[in-house]
Amino acid sequence: MTATEAPVRTSWAPMIGLFLAQVLMSYNVAALPVSIGGMVDDFNVPPTDVSTAVVTYGLVVAALVMLGAKLGQRIGWVMVFRAVVVVFAVSALTMIFAPAVGWVIFAQALAGASAAIIVPSLVALIAENYRGAQQATAIGSLGSARALGGVSAFLIGGSLATLVGWRQVFILVLVIAVAVFVLSFRLRSDAGDPTIKIDFGAALIIGAAIVLLTLGVNNLNGWGLLRADSGAPFSVVGLSPAPILIVAGIVLAQIFFLWSRRRTETGKVPLVSLSVFGSAGERAAIYAMFLVVAMEAALNFTVPLYIQIVQGRTPFDTSLAMLPFNLTVLITAILVVRLYDRFPPRTIGMAGFGLTTISLVWLSVVVTNNWETLPTILGLITFGIGQGALVTLVFNVLVTASPKELAGDVGSVRGTVQNLASAVGTAVAGALLVGILSANVATAAAAHVELPPQLVAQVDLDKTNFVSNDRLREILAGTDATPAQVDAAVGLNEDARLRALRLGLLVLAALSALAIVPAARLPRYLPGDVPDQAGSDARTREPV
Repeated sequence: MTATEAPVRTSWAPMIGLFLAQVLMSYNVAALPVSIGGMVDDFNVPPTDVSTAVVTYGLVVAALVMLGAKLGQRIGWVMVFRAVVVVFAVSALTMIFAPAVGWVIFAQALAGASAAIIVPSLVALIAENYRGAQQATAIGSLGSARALGGVSAFLIGGSLATLVGWRQVFILVLVIAVAVFVLSFRLRSDAGDPTIKIDFGAALIIGAAIVLLTLGVNNLNGWGLLRADSGAPFSVVGLSPAPILIVAGIVLAQIFFLWSRRRTETGKVPLVSLSVFGSAGERAAIYAMFLVVAMEAALNFTVPLYIQIVQGRTPFDTSLAMLPFNLTVLITAILVVRLYDRFPPRTIGMAGFGLTTISLVWLSVVVTNNWETLPTILGLITFGIGQGALVTLVFNVLVTASPKELAGDVGSVRGTVQNLASAVGTAVAGALLVGILSANVATAAAAHVELPPQLVAQVDLDKTNFVSNDRLREILAGTDATPAQVDAAVGLNEDARLRALRLGLLVLAALSALAIVPAARLPRYLPGDVPDQAGSDARTREPV
């Protein structure tokens, strides 16, 4: 295009379907914590079993998204996009009629497999349908769509779960999936390229790495941090399999990069182009993306856990408690793009992680069993500002640094990182909080004179989980506890839960503070010097 030609504008109608596809995935994931109380009651399982569904979704997406990107390039993005949206609708139907928690986990595995193709297809289809400023706007809208999905899940989903039931929450998932399928006929895409070779060896390696990593992190509490506990399926010379799986996953991830580099050097097409990781700024954006999504997932699991399980309140109460955070994320994700011409990514990134660190420390000090206090709301709002700015920023850095032909690879990296981070964040939150709670309860019980060892022995402290006061009283009713001892146990449990929450928030704050290091490696483009969205030679432009 010459300098005198006016840019060709494309209808925004196709983008509506892509926007809703991002909302679909975000709503589905955010709806699970909202429904945690209903599932626990319906299926009579601990809340950590419900978190397994969240972990399963993220694990499947992360394990398959790179393979999904290549399938999209080979078959054609629009055709494969429509097919997987149908599968997502099937997963919603499975959620609605699930007779047991195992079916919920299966449904989320289906949804994850679908999202493994939807995630890279969003970036690829935007690149094929929009150019220039329109493409930049479309890319930015995915961040606000993600936030909107979370807000919708907590507001609409929370209301439905309270007034009707948790199953009805996923009727909206089905409705959105149908709408996305209909709108997909407005999309245009290049035909697939059957000559594209898919590196199934690399897909197997990275898939296995992600599965091992996630399983290891998710079972640190149940199998043992170092020494194998009684719940571990096996042990290696007394060691827990959980850390062994984590190490094995890290080793396989390194083998994946070596494998991909060798294929590139020999002229073969890798599963994902390593040029996506080509500069320090891009690698920093990937690290930052992992950390910010992991923190968000941990908070989105922790708050509903306390409100619905510990306090025994409704999903709608959860929605109200999370509303300041989710609305702030949504508004910030929309408005932060206005800062890109004034501040470099490095400045915005470091400021964002600074805000999340301060807010998490603040929350660890002021939080009580009542999430609606003004200090707590202010902490959630501050965290939301940092979170919303970071999620949009790091994705924008990745997209702007890569040419159009790598859009699918950028989308697959984004999907792998975000969903692995979501799974790990949820798993770590569950394992960390339950682990701290177990230690707190065991220590307090041993020192509590009103709780004799004979009574403590009747309650399995090795399986301590988050329960409401009413549920704890029911459990103690089946023991020899006197009314005074029951009251003492309930008080001990309340104190242990709150201390577990505060310490967990401090751990997240430490993680957020560490994230300032990769944020300091983000690009320092001067205002107005942001790389061209359509794929100008961004990689040759060194940070100033």
